Amino acid sequence: MSYVADTIDYTVVRSSRRTADIVVERTGDVIVRAPASIGDAELDKIVQTRRYRIRRAQTELREINASRVLRELCNGETFLYLGRSYRLSLVFDQEQPLLLKNGRFTLRRDLVDGGEGTSALRAFRDYYTRRGLERFGQRVAYFAPKVGVEVGRVDVRELGNRWASCTSTGRLAFHWKCMMAPLTIIDYIVVHELCHLLHPDHSEAFWNEVDKVVPESRTRKEWLRANGAALDV
Repeated sequence: MSYVADTIDYTVVRSSRRTADIVVERTGDVIVRAPASIGDAELDKIVQTRRYRIRRAQTELREINASRVLRELCNGETFLYLGRSYRLSLVFDQEQPLLLKNGRFTLRRDLVDGGEGTSALRAFRDYYTRRGLERFGQRVAYFAPKVGVEVGRVDVRELGNRWASCTSTGRLAFHWKCMMAPLTIIDYIVVHELCHLLHPDHSEAFWNEVDKVVPESRTRKEWLRANGAALDV
């Protein structure tokens, strides 16, 4: 259900959590995650008291999103993988749709010619997804014992405006776009979600848990906020 608080549109997601949490998504949308015990009027007051912070976050996100890089499917264009830029070469004699070899992405030209590039973009998404399943599986297995949690299935897929998500049963999902980020940021995203299995909100206790495992976690969080718009194809 959607509400309006002093011209601030927000969506409420209720669950069994104990406290309310306000999140400004990368699109500028405001999500209020709240326990079922808090009424609509009280939630409205919470949003209004944080009105200035919400507006400031939305303004910053508009500026960041304006810097989004629009990449073309042509020879010489650069695409990101694990924090590094690799130039693209369109090739004819390649069985796989997309490969990363000899310091370049090589993409089958037939996926670009005669179309709108949807097949080529799907090749990039599939590549990041396959590599992500391996990478995130390894990092989750490494960090889960350090956080002290048990994990279920690990997925890599399209998550819209979220970098990752988790369920109460320990199932984790990561956005395929995360594979464009540096390894230090990937580790931060993994630990962030693992710590949510202990603390479902963004309380001080949650951040203290993240800081125990990942040094300078706030710096990594800020990097993702500032550079997230560029992690795209």
